[in-house]
Amino acid sequence: MSPPRSTTWDPPDHTRRGKHTVLREYLKAWFPIMAFPNRRLVFVDGFAGPGEYPGGEPGSPVIAMETYRRGYPAFAKKFAGGEMVFLFVEREPDRVAHLREVVEKTRSNPLPGHVRIEVEAADFESAMRAVLGSLKPGMDLAPAFVMVDPFGVKGFPMELLGRLLQRGKVELYISFMYEWIDRFKSTDEFGPLLTPLYGTDEWRKALDLKGDAKRDFLLGLYERQLRAVGAKHVLRFDLYRNGRNVYALFFATKHPKGADVMKGAMWKVAPFGDFAFHGRRDAQRTLGMLEPDLTPLRDAILAEFGVRGWITIEDVEEFVSSDKTDFHTGQLRKPVLIPMERQGRIEVDPKSRKAKWGFPAGTTFRFR
Repeated sequence: MSPPRSTTWDPPDHTRRGKHTVLREYLKAWFPIMAFPNRRLVFVDGFAGPGEYPGGEPGSPVIAMETYRRGYPAFAKKFAGGEMVFLFVEREPDRVAHLREVVEKTRSNPLPGHVRIEVEAADFESAMRAVLGSLKPGMDLAPAFVMVDPFGVKGFPMELLGRLLQRGKVELYISFMYEWIDRFKSTDEFGPLLTPLYGTDEWRKALDLKGDAKRDFLLGLYERQLRAVGAKHVLRFDLYRNGRNVYALFFATKHPKGADVMKGAMWKVAPFGDFAFHGRRDAQRTLGMLEPDLTPLRDAILAEFGVRGWITIEDVEEFVSSDKTDFHTGQLRKPVLIPMERQGRIEVDPKSRKAKWGFPAGTTFRFR
């Protein structure tokens, strides 16, 4: 997809029903989870655009604000006295002006008084370096969800993403347009853009690769580099259209809970039209199916814990939550563990729970 030249543009289906749906579902959970004990939360849209599409369809800034407004009553007591900051960064003057008009419209459907909205006319890299530069030595950023959704591959160098990850509870939601990289035909074009993007020149190993091998190497390298600069869990979801990879979504966090919630959000995006999200660990698995085959989750759990002896439900939850699986903990107890116990494949310590066929906190068991 080429960068639009107009102030607003019609959103493609993969934006509207793909990454925007995931964003909405994740923020529904992120806001209340982070509201306590934190006193300040930040949502950053680093490539915010005009805020809406022709006809008033909401862009990511509006989706984020509206998700917060609707969800706030449920966690208002937890966040009493707190501050919610929305920072929208956009460099194109006409889009900045339009975005400010969109933000002004929120006054007719007001957000809570503790919400602060900032529209910054700048590029993402300059804005984030200014934020980091304002911190005193040893000071962390407030818990932040940072959305990086650019046109192309420049303006969000790996070094900068690493600095953000290392300064507190920061999570990154990155749209990675592999097709932009695949357009380059010479080393001279590659170098000035890809070395900052990856934070290494190891991408050069892909120059002699073709097709899926090239794509898999370059996407895998990006994932490894996010880990190298500070992410403890990196999720990757590939969006396909008619069997062709359109883009990848990366999510980088330092906490397994964040990974688990993001996977839960991703599984809520049912296949739409010609599009479907696939997990990284099984490129053939379509996420979002109403009745998914959870045999791979069962097999992964058995491979991890089958010979360990006694374990706790918390051990298994942490594994499933992490980036070691494409699944989330909502798919664990009823669909996987309870059937295994009924089949005699799990032995539970009766002292660790009060009733059969459940796995409450503290349950201890082993696989037969």
